[in-house]
Amino acid sequence: MMNRLLILGLLGSLTAWCAQAQDLSALLRERLAAVVAVEFSIEQELDRNVNVAFGVVVDNEGTIILEGNAISARATPSQLVDWRVYRPNAPTISYSTAEYLGQDTFTGWHFVRVAEDGREGLRPITDFAHEQSTRTPALAESVWGIGLRMKEENFRPYFLASRVSMTQAMPQLTGIALGDVAGRGLPVFDEQGAFLGLGASGFGQSFVIYSSRRRGGDPSLLVNPDECAAFRLAADVLPYLNRIPENPYGRPIPWFGVDGIDPVDPEVAEFLGLGGNVGLVVSEVLAGSPAEQGGLLPRDIIVALDEVPLPRLKPDQVVVGHLQREISRRAPGTDVLLTVLRDKVELSLPVTLADAPKTPAEADRRYYEDLGMTIREMVYADAVSRRSDALNLTGVVAHFVNPSSAVSTAGLRYDDWIQSIDGRAVENYADAISILDEVADSGRQEFVLQVSRGGQTSILRVNLN
Repeated sequence: MMNRLLILGLLGSLTAWCAQAQDLSALLRERLAAVVAVEFSIEQELDRNVNVAFGVVVDNEGTIILEGNAISARATPSQLVDWRVYRPNAPTISYSTAEYLGQDTFTGWHFVRVAEDGREGLRPITDFAHEQSTRTPALAESVWGIGLRMKEENFRPYFLASRVSMTQAMPQLTGIALGDVAGRGLPVFDEQGAFLGLGASGFGQSFVIYSSRRRGGDPSLLVNPDECAAFRLAADVLPYLNRIPENPYGRPIPWFGVDGIDPVDPEVAEFLGLGGNVGLVVSEVLAGSPAEQGGLLPRDIIVALDEVPLPRLKPDQVVVGHLQREISRRAPGTDVLLTVLRDKVELSLPVTLADAPKTPAEADRRYYEDLGMTIREMVYADAVSRRSDALNLTGVVAHFVNPSSAVSTAGLRYDDWIQSIDGRAVENYADAISILDEVADSGRQEFVLQVSRGGQTSILRVNLN
């Protein structure tokens, strides 16, 4: 009798397990309609590199989000070409065209939109968001997600599952699973299929290939670097899916104007009488910035934003990210109120955020093929990084240097600050273009560049033979 009951119990458990597996399989197939693979090329001076990223559909207009590091920070929107969107569940490899919309500075997401004729059958991830989606998953809760193979395997989808190990603000609300639970930027769900978050890379995973031979052997173990154990919780995803930039450069971009913010050491906090409050000390206030105009000074200690005390987060550096996110989530023209400590006196400083100065991605540039270099307009951020006068920009930046060119042989390097050409001061980008046009068209055998690198000035003699 006991053996019979044991057998019946095992059969019941097996039946329940099979039913659960069938349910998850059906949920997976349905949710693949919100997942895509996105292929694009970065067109550089000498070549074109093909890239692939995984994305999630966020609305009925075919808008897709890609995680922030899916695209190189050096690539400008004009270099991003040949956008193609692939369905992971398609019987054959085929694609729809798409356009790049820009990167949102707050979320870090890149937004892409599928052409109208390629939207049929796509479903936004919000279709799978329910009331329980915005909750914080419990420790040890079972979660699962979607992974995609690469193009050689027709972006074939596969299933991943794990359990929640911990949740934390980083400063985004983030869940950490015991093992890989989704592809980079791909969705994570609970056992009922409710959307719980997006796979987040960059959490220090290590990837190793072991081979049975010293060289050239097939791998015996390959860990997929396109998978991740961390996922950004839906509560910190769903409210921001509509933050589509107005142009490919990510505008509007709110600007505060502080360079360097650090948590106050506990000993200093005690000396200042902060008690249990958190403080962030300001290192530098940028010239002409909203922060400067609002009266913020170096060594001021920010303790609250809009009269809300800064949160106590661990590690302490996460509080810096929290403040930066709170600023970047607002629009240019928004008023914020900073509460600061200055010489142990608490002050309230109203600051009106502005639209950020021209970024390096927006800067004018030109490639001189015969010289082997691209020069770029000097912008505010370039001056800040070089500790020069950001309100009076001079010179240009070497954006690209062909390693086999004469300028490379002379010693020119990427990101050098070109201050003069042939003894003629470069006041601005137009000056540099005018002088280099003369050099390129003159048939001369050499010319001279004065450049600054790391605060050191060098004279480079370029031999054009």
